[in-house]
Amino acid sequence: MTYALAISLGPKVRVNAVAPGWISDGQGLRPVDHDQHPVGRVGCSADIAQAVLYLAEAPFVTGQVLTVDGGMSRKMIYAE
Repeated sequence: MTYALAISLGPKVRVNAVAPGWISDGQGLRPVDHDQHPVGRVGCSADIAQAVLYLAEAPFVTGQVLTVDGGMSRKMIYAE
């Protein structure tokens, strides 16, 4: 959908998406929860805000899905 809208609405409108991973306020998390992420921690709302800000300020980026998950979609191994 992101790609199709970018093609249909461009060049006047840029369309991008953010695909968040595990985002938390940090409460109730165990060390293993953080350790299983390649970046060493669970994400927070500021991580998503930074991704959105990047996309808002990147005039040559359109039709993209930015995965913001601390590398978990590449690792694909989850601890219990």
